[in-house]
Amino acid sequence: MGRLLTLLTGAAIFWVVTAPPVQYLAGDEWALLFSGTALLICLVPAAVTLWWADHAFRQDPQGQVLAVLGGTGVRMFAVLVIALVLSLRVPPFKGNWSFLVWLVVCYLFILALEIYLVLRGRSGSSDPSPSSSSPPTTAAAEEERRPSS
Repeated sequence: MGRLLTLLTGAAIFWVVTAPPVQYLAGDEWALLFSGTALLICLVPAAVTLWWADHAFRQDPQGQVLAVLGGTGVRMFAVLVIALVLSLRVPPFKGNWSFLVWLVVCYLFILALEIYLVLRGRSGSSDPSPSSSSPPTTAAAEEERRPSS
């Protein structure tokens, strides 16, 4: 729940820091609408995949791989379909390239933030994974480490 809140807070801060200055400096009257819509389009699938990854890290390693690859595919598909529908059908978005620029920027930011949160959550987990523990020492390995005389 904490990582989801961090994702939402980071997205809100990103929007507040980027959208109003672009609207003011570039004179883009649609900047707030386009940036907010693009952020929401990217944020919903990211929240779902963040939850999925959190759930998968409590499961077996195959579930983790499925969560990472499946989450990437689900996120990309959802964002592309919604963006395509908006770009082709909805009047303010139709034929406007600035919406697509906002979509790419928001997608990359949310993706980077989500990856950071997943990796931070994984490294901070309390359950030791087999890959993080050192291999058991055998007698043959001990002999190889001894300096020969």
